[in-house]
Amino acid sequence: MSESSVARALEAPTPWPAIAGIIATVSVFAISQGLTYPLLSLILERQGASPSMIGLSAAMTPLGIIASAAFIPAVSKRFGPGRTALACAALSAVVLALIGWMNDPLAWFALRFILGAVINPLYVLSEVWMLTLAPPSRRGRLLGLYAMIISGGFAIGPLSLALVGSEGWAPFLIGIGAFLVCGACLASVLPRLPRLDLDEGSGSVRSFLPLAPVLLLAVVVAAAVEQAVLSLMPVYGPAHGIGETRVAVLLTVFIIGNVALQVPLGLAAERWSARSILILCAAATALCSLLMIPLVDTVALWPLVLIFGAVSFGLYSVALVELSERFSGAMLVAGNSAFAMMYGVGGLAGPSGTGAVMDAIGPNGLPLSLGFVGLALAIFALVRR
Repeated sequence: MSESSVARALEAPTPWPAIAGIIATVSVFAISQGLTYPLLSLILERQGASPSMIGLSAAMTPLGIIASAAFIPAVSKRFGPGRTALACAALSAVVLALIGWMNDPLAWFALRFILGAVINPLYVLSEVWMLTLAPPSRRGRLLGLYAMIISGGFAIGPLSLALVGSEGWAPFLIGIGAFLVCGACLASVLPRLPRLDLDEGSGSVRSFLPLAPVLLLAVVVAAAVEQAVLSLMPVYGPAHGIGETRVAVLLTVFIIGNVALQVPLGLAAERWSARSILILCAAATALCSLLMIPLVDTVALWPLVLIFGAVSFGLYSVALVELSERFSGAMLVAGNSAFAMMYGVGGLAGPSGTGAVMDAIGPNGLPLSLGFVGLALAIFALVRR
């Protein structure tokens, strides 16, 4: 019997009910988040807000995520992970209700910042439980499935607006209900969840940061590429003669890549190593970005964008695999908190930095910028390997 077969035989049975409960929790959470961003942007646009005002308002949520990340390990240790996550689910519903009730664009700045701050522990702790529950022999495919379902939840959020529109309380009630269902799913599965040993290791974001620079940079690049493509493809496409409808379909194909190909990437991380697949995803991200320039007006652009979506988001899911292999207990909570912080940083820096490059050198600044950051990550990961 091979060594890997012996290891699998000695593993505890996979806790499928607990894993299913955590995936359900995060998928409902993702639906609510996917709904909130376009809903509030549509309302602001209808009220005559400028694009810069809409962008600044949307930036408040990732700023809240960045600001709260460093406090998650200490708060979780003080109040317990379960109570912290349940309280954050309830607070998220309350804050979203206040946003719908006040309907004041200026007040939304503060409320969206608070929303980012209270959703972050819910997301981080759910992810930590998922990483802890996944057995080593199946960790890659389970985390790929987890990433796939999260992406699908974010995609479903905007689709719900097509059913109820963006006016009145109906869309807000969907988001509020989703947060409450998220809390109910979590409460039902809490007895099955493993205890997180928050006394293991120093467990602070500051202590984690120097331990995994490659993983943190991978998260920044994943977020930067995703947000830059979603924000600036509507500028890049028309500059090359691509109409709005086709741009919308291209973005859908990009998101399908996010959703559909995470499980194969997770299986690859199991078969070889997470670091090898991360380097491959970084190099493929750079290559796909740069190939957009010669292929932009050909049919090859469609499969290229599909692969681009898969490998760029794969940076995040594969980084999660390596994170769970290297850390546990308090340091795993700190690592996930640092991931959330870096995702917020990438989400802010990606569109703004890429937009500045496009202003300076033209529309091809989009693929050139994303190609550069993907290549930089691949080289850095190789050097640090």
